[in-house]
Amino acid sequence: MRREDCTLFSGAAQGAEEEFGAAAERHGIEEVNFTFDGHSDARRRGIRVLTHRELEHGDVSLAYVSRLMHRRYPDTPLFKRVLQSIWHQVNSGQEIYVVGKILDDGTVKGGTGWGAEFAKICNKPLFAFDQDANAWSRWTGDTWEPAGEPVIAHTDFTGTGTRFLDANGKRAIEALFQRSFG
Repeated sequence: MRREDCTLFSGAAQGAEEEFGAAAERHGIEEVNFTFDGHSDARRRGIRVLTHRELEHGDVSLAYVSRLMHRRYPDTPLFKRVLQSIWHQVNSGQEIYVVGKILDDGTVKGGTGWGAEFAKICNKPLFAFDQDANAWSRWTGDTWEPAGEPVIAHTDFTGTGTRFLDANGKRAIEALFQRSFG
């Protein structure tokens, strides 16, 4: 796989998305960062501001997401736009990488969890780096299993995750890019 053929799809938010973008830039990978008016972006490279109409394509019922994720989310316009932009990230990538925490119920903590659940629904290859466990896991279709050290295998891939990126999460992202494009 040639790096010039690859594109990272992300969201430019502080934390994991910011680090995925920085790693892509260091490794010569194109990036597209889906955002919307009023979003606080930590990256400027590859910014793609979604229109109101485009955001509506990714609209999802908060009641549905809350039931799917076994928790409640705030019913605010900002949070809905965040979920809508995550839909675009996952929809655009052929394989999905998230950084955060895998919970006991198999979901991923926070808004990142919606990206992971949507990837599951779409049956896309899904990898999660759990910062607490300090390890990558792969979704099998039924459960999470240890993934060792994954390598990006598709030209169009998504990188998303927590705003609260720990040092080990940052190292995991860089190591993923190093293994894949180094």
